[in-house]
Amino acid sequence: MAEEGKSTVRAVERALDILICFTAGKDLVMTEIAERTGLHKSTVHRMLATLEDKGFIERDLVTERYRLGMRVWELSAHLSRTDDPAVIWQPEMERLRDKLGETVSIYVRDGSERIRIQAVQSNQPVRRVAPIGARLPLYAGASSKVLIAYADPLVREEIFGDPSWLFTIDLDQYKMQLADITEQGYATSFEEREPGAAAFSAPIFGREGKLVAALSVSGPASRMTMDKMRDAAPILLEASKRMSTMMK
Repeated sequence: MAEEGKSTVRAVERALDILICFTAGKDLVMTEIAERTGLHKSTVHRMLATLEDKGFIERDLVTERYRLGMRVWELSAHLSRTDDPAVIWQPEMERLRDKLGETVSIYVRDGSERIRIQAVQSNQPVRRVAPIGARLPLYAGASSKVLIAYADPLVREEIFGDPSWLFTIDLDQYKMQLADITEQGYATSFEEREPGAAAFSAPIFGREGKLVAALSVSGPASRMTMDKMRDAAPILLEASKRMSTMMK
């Protein structure tokens, strides 16, 4: 039993050593991880597979490079660290909230769901309340469409290949919407996921122009009409551009 306990602790140590490799903020290939940890490639491969399955590591399907996954974002959602993007972005989110008067949220994708990793609530008596850490389906909503529209093509096809959430969607029409979103730079939704709610969203990019998250403004549909969202789109896009700059 003692030897079994030591083996379990060693496996945890190896997994943590692999996660620590990413503290420099650089995507890594498996050989680099093996070199940094001193572990055999076969061991690294098994560990990466487990960490990827649990959402702590993501693998780029094109480059075969690894990076920290969305589960890390979810765990850090409540941390107050100066290098946490959710914390870095908060002042800009507050400025956007003050300009538009509605709730501002940040979402990241995790499989077929999106996670709210940061939120600044509206000060208005009637408002959309956005709890941090909430998981929402990816099939509806402005931020969902942004997270899909700007995802890597292989990731997008993987999402489309999952029938569990596309059964109510005309895929051809949906792909046309995504094309319009990438052309205009933002997405809108009007009572798509929740009656009486509306939102519009823009992408936040990081290094090499890769999608990092979706910036979303949401509120009651009675206030956030389609015309008002279109008029406010330049303000949203300006904020998302500044937040993208913070990640580079």
